[in-house]
Amino acid sequence: MIRTLPQSGLYKIAFRFYVVLFYIFLFAPLIITCLLAFNDSSFPALPWKGFSLDWFLANGPDRVGLFHDRSNLSSIVVSAQTAFWVSLFSVVVGTMGAFLFEQEDFPGKQGLYFLALTPLVIPGVILGISILLTANSLGIYFEDNFGLDVPFLRPSFWLVVLGQFSFITTFVLLVVSARLKKFDRSLEEAALNLGASRFEVIRYITLPFLRPALIGSGAVAFLMSFENFNTTLFLVGSETTLPINLYLQVRDGSTPIINAVSFLLIVSTSTIALINLLLSNRKS
Repeated sequence: MIRTLPQSGLYKIAFRFYVVLFYIFLFAPLIITCLLAFNDSSFPALPWKGFSLDWFLANGPDRVGLFHDRSNLSSIVVSAQTAFWVSLFSVVVGTMGAFLFEQEDFPGKQGLYFLALTPLVIPGVILGISILLTANSLGIYFEDNFGLDVPFLRPSFWLVVLGQFSFITTFVLLVVSARLKKFDRSLEEAALNLGASRFEVIRYITLPFLRPALIGSGAVAFLMSFENFNTTLFLVGSETTLPINLYLQVRDGSTPIINAVSFLLIVSTSTIALINLLLSNRKS
């Protein structure tokens, strides 16, 4: 839309109507889910039967609220632990990869960069199946030839971490690389000329410059890992993550406790985003 051109009244009405519909489409499902978390009904759907906190606090034989549901609470903890390790490994390896690809041309640089981006275009289902088959094949090989039982090569917590790490690292690599391209190399050269070691230059000059990209990519990596479903579905073991646990509950028929979980996630992520926005405005 070119704002300098004259606009008819009908066009303005249609444009505003479109904007309203767009945001209704985005937020209506979230609002309904949050409201149903307080619905005094045994089914996670309409109609509305009154306000209730049972799906958060109840601990009786008929209803068990979220704060007394060990299955959902443990899955939240597992998702948080998985996201922590995935984001940590992704930021470290992604940053190292960004440093590598910012070096002068070396043999095979373009090919390696293309391979580094490949996990982003591979469907998560294919990636999860591929990692699972590879791990199972290696596990069978070690067991048949060396008599070794490697728990890591079976569906487990660390196999989920590996599967998510394999594609989330690429995102961190892109974000840090974009930030690194704006770095003024003369700052490093000045520090080296003044007697600083290469490690001191990276610690006191380069990394502080990359701090916004590291924090931002780490936060997004955490969220991507926390909500990942496609890849995790094939690699998860007895310790299920929250998305897998919610899927199993919906498949088998669940109570409105899934709405309570969704409500807490929506509120927590919105609060974090709001705090980040306020801090950014204050710094500005």
